[in-house]
Amino acid sequence: MKAESGEFLSMLTDDEIEALRAAGRPRRWDRGTMVMSEGDTSDWVLVLTEGRVKVSSHTSGGTEVVLAVRGPGGLLGDMGAIDGSPRSATVTALEPISGIVVRDFTGFLQQHGRVAVLLMQMITGRLRDSDRKRIEYGAFDTTGRVATRLIELAERYGEQTSSGVRVALPLSQDELAGWTGASREAVSKALRTLRDRGLIETGRRRVVIHDLEGLRKRAR
Repeated sequence: MKAESGEFLSMLTDDEIEALRAAGRPRRWDRGTMVMSEGDTSDWVLVLTEGRVKVSSHTSGGTEVVLAVRGPGGLLGDMGAIDGSPRSATVTALEPISGIVVRDFTGFLQQHGRVAVLLMQMITGRLRDSDRKRIEYGAFDTTGRVATRLIELAERYGEQTSSGVRVALPLSQDELAGWTGASREAVSKALRTLRDRGLIETGRRRVVIHDLEGLRKRAR
């Protein structure tokens, strides 16, 4: 079970992973399936083992805001499972996914104190990341925010090729817009600007970054 660096599962020992497997059951979902729904009340968490999902919410006007993209090793639904509150976001499969569903997650944490501490550290990291994104929205233009998200995807999922870093992008332009806090038209214009500068090449649900350092400079 290969977990993405920095995700929940990557922080656990082999024994803790086996205990987590024993406490849950495996499940699979097809691409496009809504795995968790904002507002629902349920007590289970999902630990991703394969595939990627988007975590999103909707504004009062119905606009989708993408809060995060999670990959293998990611933990989802932990806040609602811990405090019993309704789900704060919707989780949707961006590609076929597999994971471990754990229903008594609080019981698992009570038996594994080290994991509970790691979870607190991870939630703190999410809050810091949320603060950083709020600063981005106020300080960066749309092109800068798009560049920042592309760098994040390249660092997490990029594959080095002869022409640059290739990212198989499971997000549509609408979803990328929701992740950058911009309209689809503004994101399309930003991608065109980055293409015209020779920084990236785009195709259907993929991006090749020709100049990663140049993209970093544009993101600042």
